[in-house]
Amino acid sequence: MRSARPSLALLTLGMLGVVLLSALGIWQIERRTWKLALIERVEQRMHAAPTAPPPPSSWPAVTAASDEYRRVTVRGTFLNADETLVQAVTTDGPGFWVLTPLQMADGTTVLVNRGFVPPDRRDPATRRDGIPQGVLSVTGLLRMSEPKGGFLRNNDPAAGRWYSRDVAAIAALHGLSQVAPFFIDADATPNPGGTPIGGLTIVRFPNNHLIYALTWFALAFMLAGALLRVISGRGRAGAFDPRWGSRRAA
Repeated sequence: MRSARPSLALLTLGMLGVVLLSALGIWQIERRTWKLALIERVEQRMHAAPTAPPPPSSWPAVTAASDEYRRVTVRGTFLNADETLVQAVTTDGPGFWVLTPLQMADGTTVLVNRGFVPPDRRDPATRRDGIPQGVLSVTGLLRMSEPKGGFLRNNDPAAGRWYSRDVAAIAALHGLSQVAPFFIDADATPNPGGTPIGGLTIVRFPNNHLIYALTWFALAFMLAGALLRVISGRGRAGAFDPRWGSRRAA
């Protein structure tokens, strides 16, 4: 009698693989449901009537899940001397985001991404008509801070090189206090002189979960088919006795 214990172990491992692959497929379906709900919530926030931004007492509770992309309106005076340029790549080409602190009536400050300028407009002197004066209202989308820098490069505040909109670091550089932990992407309301160009926020949530789920389920199906073929082959060659992990003559 020839022992088949290694084959029994292999079959057991294969069945566990089918279970695991199926579980991964189910998990991706659940992730897809969560992602679709997230996209729906964000769409609702973006198209809702603008509200006041979270007050200082609520700043610690502000999160991306509950607040990002909410439409808000702020009112105050821009601190133009503390403007910061952050490198950007848009559908209009490379350039800079213009981030300017807006001081509100209660003494708190929020950074406003006023929009995009091309490299030849990075100097404020080239866009004097677009420098805001006096008390103004700005409507836009609440965005969370982007700490440290971009994917490949870190911010260098001392050299004036910014690759992300890091609220805390920008506030520290300019000595600003009582600064909101978020910033606001201004909407497409035209600025005098045509720059900065607002309303360029891109909201993109990758949603490949259905493809991933189908992949896992397909792998589970193929593995299950292979196991059935092995088992049916055993049946033709000889009966399999699970008590001994061996074949016996049919």
